[in-house]
Amino acid sequence: MTTNYQVAAGLDVHKRFIQATILWINETKKQRQFPRTHEGLLGLKDWIIEHKCDVVACESTSDFWVCIYDILISHVLVIVGNAHDIKVMAHKKTDKIDAEKIALLALKGMIAPSRVMPRYHRDFRKLVRLRHFLVGKRTDIKNRIHSILDGELFQLSLIFSDMFGVSGQRIMEGIQRGSSVEQILQSIPPWVLAKKENELRALIEQNVSPNAMIQLGHCLRVVRQLDEEIEMLTDEALTYVLQKYPREYTILKSVPGIGNIAAITLIAEIGNFRDFISGNKLASWIGIVPKVYQSANHIVKCSITKRGSRIARWIMTEVAHAAIRQRKNVFREWYEEKKAVIGSGKAIIAVARKMTTIIWHLIVNDEEFINKYNEPEQPKSKKVHTIHIPVSKNYTVEQVLALVADAINFLNKSDPDPI
Repeated sequence: MTTNYQVAAGLDVHKRFIQATILWINETKKQRQFPRTHEGLLGLKDWIIEHKCDVVACESTSDFWVCIYDILISHVLVIVGNAHDIKVMAHKKTDKIDAEKIALLALKGMIAPSRVMPRYHRDFRKLVRLRHFLVGKRTDIKNRIHSILDGELFQLSLIFSDMFGVSGQRIMEGIQRGSSVEQILQSIPPWVLAKKENELRALIEQNVSPNAMIQLGHCLRVVRQLDEEIEMLTDEALTYVLQKYPREYTILKSVPGIGNIAAITLIAEIGNFRDFISGNKLASWIGIVPKVYQSANHIVKCSITKRGSRIARWIMTEVAHAAIRQRKNVFREWYEEKKAVIGSGKAIIAVARKMTTIIWHLIVNDEEFINKYNEPEQPKSKKVHTIHIPVSKNYTVEQVLALVADAINFLNKSDPDPI
């Protein structure tokens, strides 16, 4: 960040337009606005190449910077800076001032470039993020179904811990179709019916209003459609990971708490783990390290920074929760120790950070996680009896060999009968 350039361009990116400023080292500047269209981006590229810019800088605003980065990166150095950092250094007032300040910071080499992944990996990450988005929408619809049934006092959630399991879905589909009580009960697995037949019969015999039935039908159809789309996206993402990152996938699956979805999500969000020089740098990039404020000898640690990938931070927290739920687990032991000191919430984040550094180490060194509880017990070594034979320095080799032969004969003799 100490490099000085001669000509720099600063871009203030918006949804509909791009405000651009070219700034020379002698403080000469040119400003122009381009529409955020394909033709506008081509015009921006020609304008920057025409003025022989050494560097182009912009903020990482949403995904608006992606098309600009892709169209310019093969012609000029493009720096995508953290919007928060730039805002701290530049007091923003208007779009032109924004672009000028960004150009000035780029000219002085004061913008730290963000980590930009290759195009093919960004496309894969968008696929995984779309799956994550659809899962969130499915959860919203399921919560709506809970609300509909609770409003009708049809409290299916009190009978089943997961209302959307096989039995719960069959009951909801049955009452939505208008099936009789006996038909619905016959569709439920026998082992479930044997335990809860009386409760289920009393519940199904309740009346549900026509309006609630209509809402329930729409919601169930949306959930089924989302299930199909999520399954297809999962298969596509898993196929890609097994082709491009088979070893990383295997290593991640060996860590407690990480399943298929967590492994796919971490690979999509982090990409090449070797881009980071240490596990702590990876944890910092994800945003699960504390904010630190220091003045003289006074150091204050606050909440985590939350500056990196929100989805990576979320999935690592979920992985930590899953890991500590396992009975025999090194992470559970460490969590219990931390929980007694800093509390449950902070201990979970501490476990997530610890797991992040361990994951980095495993992948960089091409090792799989070994849980000490899963290691086979080593057979106890047999005690070896030794006999010390004092030998004088004056003995010849033949005399020493004779002594050894006598010792072997002594050991081979059977024990005498007990008295």
